Amino acid sequence: MADQRTLVLGGARSGKSIAAERLLADVPDVVYVATGGDDSGNSEWAERVAKHRARRPVSWGLAETIDLVGLLEVPGPPLLIDCLTLWLSRTMDVAEVWSDLSRAELVEQRIAELAAAWSATPRHVVAVSNDVGSGIVPADPGTRLFRDLMGRLNTTISLSSDQVLWTVAGRTLPLT
Repeated sequence: MADQRTLVLGGARSGKSIAAERLLADVPDVVYVATGGDDSGNSEWAERVAKHRARRPVSWGLAETIDLVGLLEVPGPPLLIDCLTLWLSRTMDVAEVWSDLSRAELVEQRIAELAAAWSATPRHVVAVSNDVGSGIVPADPGTRLFRDLMGRLNTTISLSSDQVLWTVAGRTLPLT
């Protein structure tokens, strides 16, 4: 399948999720993979989740998980992963990296596992990710580590993708 693996990059509120959804709009059996968790009690988060749900076709399924490798390894309907940035943040949470930066090696291993599964997936997959490295240098070591890991993750997934798109101000451009 042409463009089996697509990465949609952009900054915050650039329109990248909408661009990714449009790529699969005509496919009835997409599984939307939400990596952000439920963040119970956060009204702002609940509002964001509600907007995303309202945009998606009712025929689409939902998987709320950071076990992307498990989903990518098995055949099935197309996946729309939204987003790799939240996957990284939650993976860092699980590995307890925020309190012990020396544990970053565990996250780098998860990134390698995800990249291998992405490269070999039998599924049509579209993933959304933030480009967090285009701004200022973060003041604290944990946030700098996150920025660096996010850059490595985006680069690794991009180099194994059939198509990479950049979204800015609601416009989506192919990267070659």
